[in-house]
Amino acid sequence: MELAPLTIRGLATDEVGEFIRLVQEAFLEDPYHEEVEDFGDLIEPDRCHVLVDGDRLVGGGGVLTRDMTLPGVGPVPIAAVTAVGVAADQRRRGGLRTLMLTQLHGLHDAGAEPVAALWASEGAIYGRFGYAAAARRARLAVPRGTRYRQGLVTGRVRPLDADSALPVMQDLHGRVRPHRVGWISRTAVTWREWFRDAEHHRRGASAFRYVAVDDGYAVFRVKPDGDDRGPRFEVRMHELVAATPVAHASLWRFLLDLDLGAEVVHRNVAVDDPLPLLLVDPRAAVTTVSDCLWVRLVDVDRGLATRRYSAACSLVLEVTDALCPWNAGRWRLDATADGEARVERTDGEPDLRCDVADLAAAYLGDTRWTALAAAGRVTELRPGAVVCATRTFAGDAAPHCPEIF
Repeated sequence: MELAPLTIRGLATDEVGEFIRLVQEAFLEDPYHEEVEDFGDLIEPDRCHVLVDGDRLVGGGGVLTRDMTLPGVGPVPIAAVTAVGVAADQRRRGGLRTLMLTQLHGLHDAGAEPVAALWASEGAIYGRFGYAAAARRARLAVPRGTRYRQGLVTGRVRPLDADSALPVMQDLHGRVRPHRVGWISRTAVTWREWFRDAEHHRRGASAFRYVAVDDGYAVFRVKPDGDDRGPRFEVRMHELVAATPVAHASLWRFLLDLDLGAEVVHRNVAVDDPLPLLLVDPRAAVTTVSDCLWVRLVDVDRGLATRRYSAACSLVLEVTDALCPWNAGRWRLDATADGEARVERTDGEPDLRCDVADLAAAYLGDTRWTALAAAGRVTELRPGAVVCATRTFAGDAAPHCPEIF
């Protein structure tokens, strides 16, 4: 028997707890009572939707009101998409498509944030909705005692307890974030949730340890291990924020010199993190790269005009967008030497043809237009247009997001 389509509506305030438990179960997580209550403070009910089958909540998703640092302009409002999930027994009923369409059309109709961003649980899901991986992260694994290059200057690292560490971290994060493309703002609730230290989060490791140096801090755990030769603890980095190269080098050196340690592992650093370049043997830092931020242009014209650019260029982009018809068509992007851009509709001959997802991939400057063209995802219609776009969209550093939201 064919099932009736799922319906979608806004989330009522008294449904927040049920909504959170539903999403946690969709992610195969145990819904801990205290976390359901605390996560309720993070959710914005008026920016959430739920999928309903009769009187049962079977899916949903929301938007967090956040700022994200964009190339050349610092923090600007973006729609941080979060808590997207569908109950396991309700898949293949079009619920996710209904949810994503409702989000995108709602943002457009309200003239809200022109750019949406999320972390994708699975890489094949969100490309269907115009999202693309626009920033990457690296996992660094470095053996204890790895030698630094001679002449490296480092400072004195000091331990902190959780209470005294918080204002230090908030100050430093606030100083660094406006200059790091892809970093998002944190509310008081976000700080609490990101550094929640529940036992079931530790996976056999210690509680969080906090250390600081002038202009930097690090938060880590240690996982006991060893054999007959002695202890071999794994140092698991949760976050490292440094406003200066000296602070960055100092914190890494401190952790690499910890007694009883065997290896320091950080699962989320920028792909251009300078640590390997600080080492006598760069291969000692084993690096594995994966995606982090996925981006979607809700409104192509407003989204492209929001960021700044690295070179002057005039391009006509012919964009396809199967879900948001207001984005489809030809757009002229005129970027000036100072980085500002004007974006408007045009009847001019196109220089490049791409889908909105390809435009999103290039948006933060990580994915190059030359790579998109080589993969057959972008069509060059005027010789030199791909190189022009690559230079124009490029940034000074790799975009990155240090936290999952």
